[in-house]
Amino acid sequence: MFRRHRDRRTETPRRPVEEVDLDSLLALVADNLGYACAFDPGGGTLTLTGPRRVVVRLAGLRAEALRRSREDWPVIVSEHLSHALATADEPFDACDLEQVRPLLRTRIQLDDDLDPARVVGRHLTADLVEVLTVGDGAAGRQVRPEEVGCWPITAAQALDMALDNARGDERLSVTEGDLGGVAVRRLTGPTEGAAAHLRRLGDYLPVPSDGVLVALPDPATLIVHPVEGIGVVRAIERLRLFAQREFDRRAEALSPQVYWWHGGRLSLIRADLVSQDGQTRLVVAPPPDFARVLAALAVRPAEGGGTDG
Repeated sequence: MFRRHRDRRTETPRRPVEEVDLDSLLALVADNLGYACAFDPGGGTLTLTGPRRVVVRLAGLRAEALRRSREDWPVIVSEHLSHALATADEPFDACDLEQVRPLLRTRIQLDDDLDPARVVGRHLTADLVEVLTVGDGAAGRQVRPEEVGCWPITAAQALDMALDNARGDERLSVTEGDLGGVAVRRLTGPTEGAAAHLRRLGDYLPVPSDGVLVALPDPATLIVHPVEGIGVVRAIERLRLFAQREFDRRAEALSPQVYWWHGGRLSLIRADLVSQDGQTRLVVAPPPDFARVLAALAVRPAEGGGTDG
């Protein structure tokens, strides 16, 4: 109350109540963490003083708080300050786009493994998310929404920028392989961002008009088979069994599923392994667009090596 009276006497513009309340919460959390705090005059940064001195940018936090309910604020503020302290020794300021622009990359992760409130990403399929990261190679970490909120670009633009970085800096190796009589190509990269190269798959191999089947056994690898003949049904089975084996035996495995890359989009081909009468069989439920492709392939005359079963 006294502060508001003083603001009226000195004709200082009154700050929004939301900003005042958020600052009070920031001060409380800082105190609980063992730090004294001081806001800059414009409220854009907060300086923590205690076991160490850390300057915390607040623009992204303020924007994120306005998008969330007040009940979420204590968690958001606590995580933001804790994250700022944990990353204080990083050789870059993640809130400064010019510093981190060349360090942005993407990483594919399962949706079930993510909290959407703590990452910046977009769905490739219902089960796979393309997540924004910052840092060098395997040391890269996920970027938080409050950090992107400091940048003069949208999250979607940041993700596109990260994809351009990956495609410009990395070149996948391509080798031919065989999965039980099904010819495949393995594309492998030096980092966990190999799936970013899906959008330029044509730079590595011919992509038929009907697209390709894709397995993602780990974030650095793509296993690809062209959709060129009805033999693709057998390829789905081989890729699905391979992806499941990799998923079961490797801690860093990504997905046990098979996908269809077509027209710049990745679609899940639902293929479930069902045990019945002591035998395991594959039950495939393709998306409607892919089902139409299969129907067309079934009546198309065989071309080249497109029939393998």
